Formats: sequence, C-alpha cells, structure tokens
Amino acid sequence: MLMEEVNELKGQGQTIINIGNEPVMLTAVEVVSQLISKNQVILKARGNSIPNAVSVANIITEKMMKDNSKVEKINLDTVAEAGIGNMTSTVEIIINKN
Repeated sequence: MLMEEVNELKGQGQTIINIGNEPVMLTAVEVVSQLISKNQVILKARGNSIPNAVSVANIITEKMMKDNSKVEKINLDTVAEAGIGNMTSTVEIIINKN
C-alpha cells in the first residue's frame, strides 16, 4: 500500500488515511478501494502534502466516483511545534459514499 498509514475505526464504517507525497493517481485508486468497502474515508495531510490530499479528493469526487461520493466536510488546523514556534498547517477531508 502506498499510503503512509490507514487506520480503520471499528464499528464506524470509516477509514482514516494519511496522505503523503506518493503519486496522486495511485493514491486515489487506493482510496477508492477503501471507499467502496466503507461508507466514509477521512483524508489527513499536513504541510506540503496538503495539495496532494486536495487533488485526491477532487479526483475521487469529480472523476472516479462522480455522483456516488461527496466531500462532507473539510477541517483546517495549524499545529505548533513544542517550544520551537514553527507552525504546520493540517487538513482533514471527509468523503462520504452516496
């Protein structure tokens, strides 16, 4: 599996996928395979991986599973490194299967 990490939340019909810098189309195919068996997939990314997560979400909802999926919610946040003061943006994109 190319994705950095896949966590399945037991009994909730959703999967959390951490998006890295893998090829976007390969990641989208793997996310679709997860979405077929689950009702919801949560894409998480931070820093420079955020554009990849947005691209994966767009490919899934606009091309691969058009009219069968939608972006439910997008959560944006910033995480501060302890004691250093550096801040890193994070995104969480929730995709539901219709």
